[in-house]
Amino acid sequence: MDTREALGSWIDGPKAAAEKMGADFGRGERLGLPKEGPGSIAGPGRRMGALFVDGWLIALISYGLIGKGSAASANMWTTPLFFAVTVLLLATTGTTFGKRLFGLRVVRLDGSRATIPQVLLRTVLLCLLVPALVWDRDTRGLHDKAVGTVEVRI
Repeated sequence: MDTREALGSWIDGPKAAAEKMGADFGRGERLGLPKEGPGSIAGPGRRMGALFVDGWLIALISYGLIGKGSAASANMWTTPLFFAVTVLLLATTGTTFGKRLFGLRVVRLDGSRATIPQVLLRTVLLCLLVPALVWDRDTRGLHDKAVGTVEVRI
């Protein structure tokens, strides 16, 4: 094969050249999930949007109800409250307010509901933020890979 073919043209790019050579770039297909539509892996934009909405709602609750207008008090309660609400909602419904707004659900790789230990560990890792910023080629976060879950579209 010519090296120009392997690198791809400047218009197509290297991804198109790799696909011509047989590489598979379908997100979630190697996990047995559909490429698009309900049950497919949620994209990073939807996941970050849901996390932003959840964080904003928790900060609002922490500031208004728990901190009673004190930012210092509210900051102390934001992360523990985020952890508690996320664990409670994911363990019972499989989704949080932000995830529901963006049409997402957390499930195990076989499609069933995530167990309570999976939800607890996933949320601890999510609160650390580093695993959420590390993705694999399916755009699945390290926190999901560690516990065997995946965030899918509803």
